Amino acid sequence: MYLLTCNLPIGFDNNLIKDTIGISLNMDSSLVSCFEIIKLSVDSRKKNVHYLATVAFSVTKNSLTAKIVARALKKHKIEHYTKIEDYRFLTANIKPINPPVIVGAGPAGLFAGYVLANAGLNPIILERGDCCEIRVEKIKNFLATGKLDTETNIQFGEGGAGTFSDGKLNTLTKDLRNRFVKQTFVKFGASEDILYLNKPHIGTDKLTKIIPNMRKEITSLGGKVLFRHKVVNFNIENGKITGVVVENTENSLENANNTFTIPTNDVILATGHSARDIFAKLNFLGANMEQKPFSIGVRVEHNREYINSIQYGTDNNDLPTADYKLSCHLDNGRSVYTFCMCPGGEVVNASSESGRLCTNGMSNYSRMDRNSNSAVLVNVTPTDFGSSDIMAGVEFQRKYEEIAYKLTSNYLVPCQLMGDFVNDKPTIKLGKVIPTPNYQFAELKKCLPDYVTESLKQGFIEFDKKMHGFYKEDAVLLGVETRTSSPIRILRDTEYQSNIKGLYPTGEGAGYAGGIMSASVDGIKVAEMLIKKYQ
Repeated sequence: MYLLTCNLPIGFDNNLIKDTIGISLNMDSSLVSCFEIIKLSVDSRKKNVHYLATVAFSVTKNSLTAKIVARALKKHKIEHYTKIEDYRFLTANIKPINPPVIVGAGPAGLFAGYVLANAGLNPIILERGDCCEIRVEKIKNFLATGKLDTETNIQFGEGGAGTFSDGKLNTLTKDLRNRFVKQTFVKFGASEDILYLNKPHIGTDKLTKIIPNMRKEITSLGGKVLFRHKVVNFNIENGKITGVVVENTENSLENANNTFTIPTNDVILATGHSARDIFAKLNFLGANMEQKPFSIGVRVEHNREYINSIQYGTDNNDLPTADYKLSCHLDNGRSVYTFCMCPGGEVVNASSESGRLCTNGMSNYSRMDRNSNSAVLVNVTPTDFGSSDIMAGVEFQRKYEEIAYKLTSNYLVPCQLMGDFVNDKPTIKLGKVIPTPNYQFAELKKCLPDYVTESLKQGFIEFDKKMHGFYKEDAVLLGVETRTSSPIRILRDTEYQSNIKGLYPTGEGAGYAGGIMSASVDGIKVAEMLIKKYQ
């Protein structure tokens, strides 16, 4: 096969791809025997919006095409292409007496479980929250009423926090497991375009159906997935894991004995960055951990059509909803940047603890909601935490989440217009942008450190220089955004184990990932290491 990079118009079809290959090689398109889009991205430079495509193709083999291909190769119009081999599951030769336990059913935990189940190791996945089907309903109820379930919410429950965050599959890593992760999502219901889009996303509406399909496959292969099973302790003997202590919160009867122990020598810890009780427990048990920098800030909402017009020069419904990515470095040493941009999405209340409030963003697959939003963040480091205690970063987050909660009532999201925030004025009425979550006007500087407030003000102005129109006085700010990444890293060795042997920290919560893709890949790597132990 061969690779060709070409331009394609918005709304192209398969016949046009064949014709484009034919024109590029100066041959009849009927000689193109097969083709596959390898990469597709939107090019909106100079507002001439089109797709930039990388296409793999084959041609009918004869003397004519041999000459055409040789000429195109010589002129560097095309290049040779070797298809990447599919991922191959490892298989364990022996089974442990007690199966491995995975704590958390987010991307790292689910992919670790999927790989272990295919290896024949019958993993047990413990999820503190509910299954997707119930989780969706509980989140709807919370967003409508403000009644928070601290075990099932935007942070906790089957699929993890990423399920309600657009399902972006962006990654900076070149790991070959990336394609396997995408292929697995497609197998269980994702659109095939995630295999080739430059910025692939699944969409929350699809993820909530894909995750249960993945769970059913794991159980069909001999694994178990237990919901409302919260790990509250770890049994350790001579520095090694011997079991996990679990609280079954399904049974709400008073005085019922809901706590029991699952014996195991292998625990994959995939709890996510909001399982603060797990951090505290591991700190008490002597696990090696360290403070880690992260970022805090706010969510900004503009009208979707407005962002489209800035980025494309037009609001054409045939175009994919526009995104953006902005950053700047300030004289005060802080960086301001956009993160988890959700085109045509909504801002959601991502709280998971009583009396504390934080935000996140999400989009469905179509990305056609009225607003587009993004986190705008400022970096914070351990020197900002005010203590060398391992939990200091967690307490830093909690401090500003508690203030945000107290600024409003009944978990209404604090809201302020961008112009009012920059000019230190309270907001008394909205402009053209209507916030997507249930909100209450408040001064956001009250739930942010002073240096973050000042950095954000400068950042908005700097962003407008790079993307004219970003600073808009009636754009809506919502906060506070604190759960951008884990404030703690659980240290592990070259075999992915903690100093507590048999404990394998993985994913975002352990400090080794930053999104669905990297968390999934990290979970796969840990599972592979565990499988090798039983070969």
